[in-house]
Amino acid sequence: MRRQILIAVLTLLFFNGYSQKLSQVTFSGGGATFSWFSLLTNQNILIRISDDGTILEYGTEEQSLYNRNYYAQKLLPYSGKVDYYGIEGDSASKGKIKSIGACFFTYYSSKDYPERAGKMKSAGSLSFDYYRKFEDALLGGKIKNIGSNAIAYYTSFDNEAYKGKLKMVGNTLISYYSSFDDTMIKGKLKSIGAARYIWYTSYDRREFSGSLKSGVQRQIINGITYILQ
Repeated sequence: MRRQILIAVLTLLFFNGYSQKLSQVTFSGGGATFSWFSLLTNQNILIRISDDGTILEYGTEEQSLYNRNYYAQKLLPYSGKVDYYGIEGDSASKGKIKSIGACFFTYYSSKDYPERAGKMKSAGSLSFDYYRKFEDALLGGKIKNIGSNAIAYYTSFDNEAYKGKLKMVGNTLISYYSSFDDTMIKGKLKSIGAARYIWYTSYDRREFSGSLKSGVQRQIINGITYILQ
């Protein structure tokens, strides 16, 4: 009986500490700018990270009381336990977040490749890798994968309006309007998977120009929520 209880406790601790997933991808600037990836922990804590693996913010989403489809841009701060690396271990991790609740973080050593040194290596069970400069100088240091989700970007050889931008998350392709399109919409999101985005152009009424004409600002595509702020 005691053995069964011990196994149950250890299983619960493992599940709490290692069950994370890529939950959200957020864009801003009318869909022209990538903002962050959001990881979701087993404690329902959202952890926002930049495309170079830096933790930007963590907490929970605040949903509007009057519009259930609207969420505040800022997260409600997490009030639980947050630990930081001290002098122990590698100098590259000193002062960085060690855990948020039951989610633990590790970082690449200062002796690793320059594009990875000191950057997030794991968040619970999710492993991270980064592009090397020899692959494309424009992409050097950007996240290459989050767990099983491969992350791809448009290269320095692509169209000026979207080179360097997020291209693929897992098997979801992301496209943008090119520099050959109307000046008010070039570089803006054109599609995420099968979802399409249409924007008012410079030929439309001036007060609408550049704003979203058709498309959902928050939707789940292949298990990940894509958000336009």
